[in-house]
Amino acid sequence: MKSFSESYKQAGVDITAGYKAVELMKTHIARTMTSGVCSDIGGFGGLFELDMTGITKPVLVSGTDGVGTKLKLAFLMDKHDTVGIDCVAMCVNDIICSGAKPLIFLDYIACGKNVPEKIAQIVAGVAEGCVQSGCALIGGETAEMPGFYPIDEYDLAGYSTGIVDKAKIIDNKTMQAGDVIIALPSSGVHSNGFSLVRKVFDVENADLKSPIDALGGKSLGETLLTPTKIYVKPMLALMEQVTVKGISHITGGGFYENIPRCIPKGKGAIVNKDAVKILPIFKYIQETGNISERDMFNTFNMGVGMIAVVSKADAEKSIKILKDNGIDAYEIGTIADSDEAITIK
Repeated sequence: MKSFSESYKQAGVDITAGYKAVELMKTHIARTMTSGVCSDIGGFGGLFELDMTGITKPVLVSGTDGVGTKLKLAFLMDKHDTVGIDCVAMCVNDIICSGAKPLIFLDYIACGKNVPEKIAQIVAGVAEGCVQSGCALIGGETAEMPGFYPIDEYDLAGYSTGIVDKAKIIDNKTMQAGDVIIALPSSGVHSNGFSLVRKVFDVENADLKSPIDALGGKSLGETLLTPTKIYVKPMLALMEQVTVKGISHITGGGFYENIPRCIPKGKGAIVNKDAVKILPIFKYIQETGNISERDMFNTFNMGVGMIAVVSKADAEKSIKILKDNGIDAYEIGTIADSDEAITIK
């Protein structure tokens, strides 16, 4: 006998919709399975067997994050198959900053009404993010919460764990003046600063679907929903061949908050503003919202989703490795002896 509660359904929670959603998402989840997975979807916990080959002292590195108010764009565009990539990216891009390889991911979806087809679209994006980062989607939760969320809205968050050998943790101890800051380009706004973006464009009342010349003929909605770039595989390739001294994921707080997070006290980042390849969307945001340049660099990634610090001797090689792995990397600055954590000039 299948589980069913008429009383619960009348209260707004249809548990059979949950079962259907799980069935629809199984094909997407199957794409993410790696050799360490030893459990099926539907259990009370996701099981994963660690492969310790080549690891002397294993350290687990975990990260958790959500998509934020970018979800409002997904609601307005009725497009739900890419925000899952954002959710994974925000977690795994953080983990890689420690030098760790992401292994597993779990998602949490809370909604006003469980529409199985919509939930499956969200999970399809999550699965795609997991495939791009090489980690397994081993579990998750879909919570139907009528009266708490509007029936056509949801929230999405995730959690990931990775592993790194203790001797290979990136901890900036060898960083020194003269080291080079390499930029890894972003795909767009990624998943940060959307409260300001929504205010600037008044997105609830804006035309999100018409082509805009300033955005290369793309619509505002399409441009803003571009999923976050996942840097895991290119960065793992880089770390295999070069000593990386520091990595920063450029998220909320932009350059000013995030670049200093990988730099030791007594050192500072000197960023050449003219070297930064600013994407058209950021120029459009700045002009439309009449936002100062300082605030732009302190809110958005400005076209740089991640930075890596390497020795000057390794800079050219590092850029080539990243380019060979699909990232059009380039230099944007250097490390200097300084009491200022970051200077953009």
